[in-house]
Amino acid sequence: MFKMRDKTLWGQLAPLPLRLIIGFGFMAHGWAKLSRGPAGFAKLLAQIGAPLPEATAWVSTFVELLGGLAIFVGAIVEVVSVPLIVMMLVAMFTVHLKYGFSSVNTIGLTEDGPQFGPPGYEVNLLYIAGLLSLILGGAGALSIDRLLLRKGGLSERPKEHQPAA
Repeated sequence: MFKMRDKTLWGQLAPLPLRLIIGFGFMAHGWAKLSRGPAGFAKLLAQIGAPLPEATAWVSTFVELLGGLAIFVGAIVEVVSVPLIVMMLVAMFTVHLKYGFSSVNTIGLTEDGPQFGPPGYEVNLLYIAGLLSLILGGAGALSIDRLLLRKGGLSERPKEHQPAA
């Protein structure tokens, strides 16, 4: 019924929507911390017992902002994904795990509508899964990584070993 024109091209474009939404999401969170000032986030980190809350707030702000930008444009995706995954795991285990899986926790209903509690770890897992997919599959055709590869700035991934006939 539906015929794919060029499966190779579609496969190379597959990471693009994933990169765009993940990159935008991290940039939005990093920008929110930066624009409000990391002091508020540092206070939250201190309340949960995070070590060096002020430094951690600044580092996480810039990892989210710059890491998100790198993911968005497809630059050094495999490298940048690692600290972003670590941040998601830390957030999941220190904050979100106790609230359960769901990212939307309805805690009550008032005349004004539903009241929501803290989010669970669902979104953390979605970010981690998306970042792992980018690590395993690469940034795709429309990326800075691919552009540098074409210009000879990066070495290509090794081809799969073909068994002798």
